[in-house]
Amino acid sequence: MRLLRVNDNKLTPVEFLGTPTHQYAILSHTWGDDNEEVNFRDLVKNTGKTKAGYKKIQFCGAQAANDGLEFCWVDTCCINKSSDAELSEAINSMFRWYQNAAKCYVYLSDVSTGSSDSNVLSQGEWKLAFQNSRWFRRGWTLQELIAPRSVEFFSVEGNRLGSKSSLIQEIHEITGVPVLALQGSRLSGFSVGERISWAARRQTKREEDAVYSLLGIFDVHMPLIYGEGRQKALNRLRREIKENISINLPVAKGASFDSHMEEHNPKCLRGTRTELLHHIMEWAKDRNSKPIFWLNGMAGTGKSTIARTLAQSFADQGQLGASFFFKKGEAERGNATRFFTTIATYLMGQVPGMKSGMKEAIDADPAIPEKALKDQFEKLILQPLLQAPIQTIELVVVIDALDECERVEDIRAILQLLSRTSDLTPVSLRVFVTSRPELHIHLGFKRMPDGTYKDLILHQVAKQTIEHDIRLFLEHELGEIQQERSLSPNWPSKAQMQALVDLAVPLFIFAATICRYIGDRRDNPRKRLEAILQYQSVTYISKLDKTYLPILTQLFEDEDEVDMQRRTSEFREVVGSIIVLESPLSISSLARLLSIPKEDIRCGLDSLRSVLNIPDCEYIPIRLLHLSFREFLVDPRKKGKSPFWIDEKETHERLVAKCLQLMSSSEGLRQNICNLQRLGTLQSEINKCIIAKSLPPELQYACRYWVHHLEQSKWHIHDGDVIHLFLQKYFLYWLEAMSLIGDAYKCIHMIHSLQTLEYSDRSLSSDFLRDAKRFILRFRPILEDAPLQIYSSALIFAPEISIIRKTFIEHIPGWITQLSKMKDDWDTCRNTLEGHTESVNAVALSPDGQAMVSASDDCTVMLWDSKTGAGLSTLEGHTRSVNAVAFSPDGQVVASASYDRTVRLWDSKTGTNQNVINVDEYIRYLNFSFGGYYLDTNKGRISIYPTSSSFLPQQVCSFGLFVQQDWVCNDKMEKLIWLPPDFRVSTAYFRDRLLILGHVSGFITFLRL
Repeated sequence: MRLLRVNDNKLTPVEFLGTPTHQYAILSHTWGDDNEEVNFRDLVKNTGKTKAGYKKIQFCGAQAANDGLEFCWVDTCCINKSSDAELSEAINSMFRWYQNAAKCYVYLSDVSTGSSDSNVLSQGEWKLAFQNSRWFRRGWTLQELIAPRSVEFFSVEGNRLGSKSSLIQEIHEITGVPVLALQGSRLSGFSVGERISWAARRQTKREEDAVYSLLGIFDVHMPLIYGEGRQKALNRLRREIKENISINLPVAKGASFDSHMEEHNPKCLRGTRTELLHHIMEWAKDRNSKPIFWLNGMAGTGKSTIARTLAQSFADQGQLGASFFFKKGEAERGNATRFFTTIATYLMGQVPGMKSGMKEAIDADPAIPEKALKDQFEKLILQPLLQAPIQTIELVVVIDALDECERVEDIRAILQLLSRTSDLTPVSLRVFVTSRPELHIHLGFKRMPDGTYKDLILHQVAKQTIEHDIRLFLEHELGEIQQERSLSPNWPSKAQMQALVDLAVPLFIFAATICRYIGDRRDNPRKRLEAILQYQSVTYISKLDKTYLPILTQLFEDEDEVDMQRRTSEFREVVGSIIVLESPLSISSLARLLSIPKEDIRCGLDSLRSVLNIPDCEYIPIRLLHLSFREFLVDPRKKGKSPFWIDEKETHERLVAKCLQLMSSSEGLRQNICNLQRLGTLQSEINKCIIAKSLPPELQYACRYWVHHLEQSKWHIHDGDVIHLFLQKYFLYWLEAMSLIGDAYKCIHMIHSLQTLEYSDRSLSSDFLRDAKRFILRFRPILEDAPLQIYSSALIFAPEISIIRKTFIEHIPGWITQLSKMKDDWDTCRNTLEGHTESVNAVALSPDGQAMVSASDDCTVMLWDSKTGAGLSTLEGHTRSVNAVAFSPDGQVVASASYDRTVRLWDSKTGTNQNVINVDEYIRYLNFSFGGYYLDTNKGRISIYPTSSSFLPQQVCSFGLFVQQDWVCNDKMEKLIWLPPDFRVSTAYFRDRLLILGHVSGFITFLRL
């Protein structure tokens, strides 16, 4: 992008690679005769000052200087239109350039105020000319009106007429553009036809520009073909729109830095963290810098505040690609299930041309959002970015609190995949990551290729720098408290301030928390400050203890023993629940879940506003202000020593009971809870407001997380206990509710979790769960799509012996008066997996039975969840048919052999290729040796680690089952099972009575023998 530097009434062109980091003003105007406009050549040769168009360029520079802006942009002279490539890039980037401008000045050459004195003509007189201005009838000015945040209108004399905000009603009436669109609402919320209609009466000099001027309005990228005519250009635009508007990936709610949930969280106070922020901003600008920056520091050192500040700065400069702020205990923000889909969604809006690659990937595999992280990253981010047109844009992805992602395996996968951003050339992509210095994260970074990342340890920043920043923060916050509460000007004293600084360093969370505590209007700030300073001389407790103990101790001041026991019990029940909830709840929802009056909860939490975010509205969720408060309360070292200690196991047990109680209450689950009129109503057809009313937040929470709390409580399920009784009465109602809230796919995992809690696998309850699992697996497609089909199709076609069918048979609709006899028992077929496109040649189970791997003629290896049948990852690298696969003894590595004469080793958790071994023979079978250091094959033993020879002569080990013509045979070629025509297969694998068949069609079938 080329800008004009404003300096002493001189305008000098300055080239920027990518998005400028400087703020700039941008001019919007109507073109005069081409001969009278100052073009790029005039600018370079300094020959355009005599042209009529120079006046508006002078105006733009002067106005920018008045507004304190060093740079401005004018289309006539900042684009070299003799370069087709530059013109195409400019037109495709124009909307974003206007969007990123600090100010947009609209110069109306046909609107006069009559004099340099704007008061000479009344507003009524110039408004008529304003309404009739040809600026409102030109094609390109539509995006120039909509895109910028700040639009100001000026007369031909340079007098300000008003802004888009102040004139919004008049502009709406003139243009027909909805007020919401003018106010900055997402344009995707307006239909395609409506957006095209905004330009219907607008004119352009070249007929194709009437279409090209809409590219930014629809956020599409397409090449310019002048001479194709308006209709052909419009047809191409419609095709691009059609390809783009269907992309709708799941996004983690509240994960972006500017989400409503993050809105009131702090950013760095002006004057603090200056050197650090400058250092990181310089890293982001340097195209030769390492692509990943890891800022790590212990709890409370201010990492999230820094990340939030940087994300805002990058966003202000148009450099933010995406952001994801992990938050433990906040549903999809606490895990990686929606991490890459969220990042991809935001990058899609920043990188022109990325959408087409994403669209191709989703069309080829609509289930990508549910696949392994490796597949999501490669198909939704890496490949679309590699396929995008080369662009001079620099983007940064900000990832905060990676340590709060719940699964270590996911953290490891994320780090390995992010290291591949160095492969990108079309776009310069940087990744900024914050986390605590956990060992698994440290090792994850160390495994990255050399030169991939740089790191900075926050708590090792020079003590004097941290002390300076904390002092500045305390002086600012306490100064505001002193003014608001009319305290003495010398409060706090210098000695008190120094004591607070000494207590806080190096924890910013201490400074922030005590300032909230001291500033609470329900008590005297002097008294609270003195309470904090009492801990100054205490050396045997941690910094976090010194942060939170004063706040909690004041809860029980002046309480007798009876009242204190009551208050601590209430504290553990309410606050304990808040800190272990999987997803935050509002006061209203928490009250209904715990069966505690709202007033009691609000009163009990009123004194905890310095550690909890408690909204005034009772329907907005309560949130922890910092994870360290939870860690302080559940610290096992405090058991029996602190009245504030929370027993996690006991709290989870209590929440299980409350969830079950709510779901089975008169206001809980029931058949057809949304009162749908038709059994065939699809979940996607139901109004979301109806679902929300029928299943309020606390009931949705209970449905989603009761099994999680049961797992955490270490409960063992017995015949006739509350879990067994609940399932016998409410199982189908629960399935219906999960289908309605879009989480039916989670039910199979939850049932599997319940099975692991069974006290005995030979009990009525274990039989019920086994049947429930078969029921869900068989009818999962209809459970996900049509909730009420649970009571008709699923029950009707379940086998006669099914426990679920026999338990709930009275729920079959009454109008079905006679049923033909179903099969007596479930089919031996447990599940059929679809994913390979050609014949399956080999399958194997992981040692723990949780995962399965398959090899195919389609040159791929696929990993599967053997319990649910979900595809986990597609491993690509072989160039010919893959013949054999095996798991290592610890399940961490998968080996595959191919006709391309290679053996590949893969990480079974992340799907990344660890090693490629070239061999001279075709390998048909392979297996790991007992220790996992060798691969035994039909051609001998292969060393996994480099040796002088890959093959070591060795007797071939046993390989289980094989398929010989129409039979499944063992390794001695003894015929075991005859395969009917419908079950003719290309490979088989047998273990623990589970037979896995790979079909020529590419399907995989599970049989329990």
